[in-house]
Amino acid sequence: MGLCLSDLTTAREAKNIPPYPGPNKMRDCYCTVNLDQEEVFRTKTLEKSLCPFYGEDFYCEIPRSFRHLSFYIFDRDVFRRDSSIGKVAVKKEDLQKYHGKDHWFPLQPVCADSEVQGKVHLELRLSEVITDSGGVCHKVLECQDLPIVNNQCDPYAAVSLLGPSRSEAKKTKVKRKNNNPQFDEVFFFEVTKPLSYTKRQFDVEEDDVDKLALKVDLWNASNLKFGDEFLGEVRVPLKVLGQSGVHDAWYFLQPRDNGNKSVKADELGSLRLNIIYTEDHVFPTEHYNPLRDLLLQSPVSASAAHILGEVCREKQEAAVPLVRLFLHYGKIVPFLSAIAHAEISRTQDPNTIFRGNSLTSKCIDETMKLAGMHYLRVTLKPIIDEICTDHKPCEIDPVKLKESENLDTNRENLRQYVDRIFNVITSSGVSCPTVMCDIFFSLRESAASRFQVDPDVRYTAVSSFIFLRFFAPAILSPNLFHLRPHHPDPYTSRTLTLVSKTIQTLGSLAKSKSANFKESYMAAFYDYFNEQKYADAVKNVSGYHVPYIYIYIYNGCQFMIKRAQGRNRFGLKNFKKRWFRLTNHEFTYHKTKGNAKEGALCSIPIENILAVERLEEESFKMKNMFQVIQPERALYIQANNCVEARDWIDILTKVSQCNRKRLSTYHPSAFLNGHWLCCKLSADTAPGCTPCTGGLPANIQLDVDGDRETERIYSLYSTYMAKLVKMQEACGSKSVYDGPEQEEYSTFVIDDPQETYKTLRLVISAVQTLEQQHMQYKRDKFRKTKYGSQ
Repeated sequence: MGLCLSDLTTAREAKNIPPYPGPNKMRDCYCTVNLDQEEVFRTKTLEKSLCPFYGEDFYCEIPRSFRHLSFYIFDRDVFRRDSSIGKVAVKKEDLQKYHGKDHWFPLQPVCADSEVQGKVHLELRLSEVITDSGGVCHKVLECQDLPIVNNQCDPYAAVSLLGPSRSEAKKTKVKRKNNNPQFDEVFFFEVTKPLSYTKRQFDVEEDDVDKLALKVDLWNASNLKFGDEFLGEVRVPLKVLGQSGVHDAWYFLQPRDNGNKSVKADELGSLRLNIIYTEDHVFPTEHYNPLRDLLLQSPVSASAAHILGEVCREKQEAAVPLVRLFLHYGKIVPFLSAIAHAEISRTQDPNTIFRGNSLTSKCIDETMKLAGMHYLRVTLKPIIDEICTDHKPCEIDPVKLKESENLDTNRENLRQYVDRIFNVITSSGVSCPTVMCDIFFSLRESAASRFQVDPDVRYTAVSSFIFLRFFAPAILSPNLFHLRPHHPDPYTSRTLTLVSKTIQTLGSLAKSKSANFKESYMAAFYDYFNEQKYADAVKNVSGYHVPYIYIYIYNGCQFMIKRAQGRNRFGLKNFKKRWFRLTNHEFTYHKTKGNAKEGALCSIPIENILAVERLEEESFKMKNMFQVIQPERALYIQANNCVEARDWIDILTKVSQCNRKRLSTYHPSAFLNGHWLCCKLSADTAPGCTPCTGGLPANIQLDVDGDRETERIYSLYSTYMAKLVKMQEACGSKSVYDGPEQEEYSTFVIDDPQETYKTLRLVISAVQTLEQQHMQYKRDKFRKTKYGSQ
């Protein structure tokens, strides 16, 4: 049984942020998304506003356990460290309450005493001693998932017995550079012998027990003058010992009693969020065989996939798991070809092909995102970078023109940008991933067969996806497509908007292009492109179909920490900060960001990468580590956060997946002190003890868990079970009644009522079986789960 978590958060806006104390009341605010205290995403900074509107989406697969999904509002300060204004922390168990809904959350104060995460393992025991007094034995065993503060974690525990006239405290040793410390230290606290004491039994009187508690404070030992940093505390009343006199349990660290200061509603402002959180409990693969077989059958209008699209409230929620599942099993092209052919056959006007938000269009959009994200990068990124860097004036609206700008010069600047981007798009057919070429070929053939009298429909069916739904949105918002690390400034964003609108119109192949523009200045500007060569180029790229194995290029440096590889016999294998760069030829790291083409301290040819896998934290007591395995050695790297580590593993795995000598097994831990920590073998050349996570299809960008996607589809079917039953009734009605369509069933598209009815019966049966298995699993888990267990 596996657990998979994912989260989509839209940070929409904040309001009523307290003004800055000074003559300039406005603030420059940004918002961060955190798993507990680990930042995984940051929005753009909105300047001079107390009610900033962000409107940004952040999606991630959550790669570790967490207690809170937190959002912090910061005020940017160029002279000193950015200051926190407030936060919103949503408990993991409360995320479902806000699932899929816009909600205003009041900002809470950010206090060092309330910023806690991690857990501690304690053992308490009553001990009889020779003296007239008894004692409580308290053992601090270990901690896990403590936060890293200022790039370090040097924790220790302070233990004290609380009660009347008691304040003694005892400390463990400091565990340096370790956020999962093993303490294994024992402390004894003496308690007064009760009157009920006998040599055969020692127990604390009930009245005394209610007054006594053990407190454990976790601290980060700091070398700074401000003192040690509080990490969290636990208070355990002695009455938990009960009759057995022994208590062993895990506890989540808690904030101090005074850690959450009372604050009036809206005193710090509010933050509007839309959180979509899914948590899937995934069974072994054999549990999903009946439902998966139904989904993977030849996809026609009566298929299980079509049914899912009909019952889901939003086509997008059905498209995402369906596309990933069919990609995983190598059937995405026949699946999309079949549902596209069915949709085209129902379309009456060739000008409306794929214009709506149908299951077909959403599935093709999702496929382009997964298979074509890096195709976008190699095609658009160089020019997008230039536009964002050069800041050439391109405003062509006379009303918005600045006094220092010349309209003709701006038009020429914009025309050059549009021409260059259009040319790289129309000449990029050879770089288009194979899976996209195959899908577009199928769309062309279906459209041409359905509308034989329209000679352009074979091109417009494809160009609507290439230009309108793929390249144009990426030009408009390059940060959302990973073409830029941050949001473009308003001046650059305006230029990108004008370029995107022009490119979109060029790709539409409309008969009257000027009619596409509401603004007269855009219609006038488009006269530059009213030449047949542009329409011919669009048709050329829309008709391109060449198999091509696509490879990812990650250009530009990113900061991480790596461990020396020990090339020199007497060199120290210590950790150092380096800038990493990945291209389609090599993986390099550098001492400074600077010019990535010069001064590489180490260059690893892509063909030398044998595997890329996670590294267990126990190896170096460091989180978010992974290893790049080469012949004779491995490079150990620490990423900045868990999401970034996952991304790097995926990226490096993709570019090296076709290497002939890729390993089938690896060591999940490091080779230290003469042996592998995982399997204890003493030979550093010993073959791996754990299977590698495997390669990926050559032109698909991500690894997909087929069982997880089938579980996601099951969850959707289960959510919309009432609609499944309604659709089954509609099929029965259509099979026996041939008159006007009944209104209550008119929301469903049913081409073949009898076959759809049969499929629905099988789907409902498979879903009900999985529901029973989930209920049994939850009952078993409830019975077996012990309070205080890890």
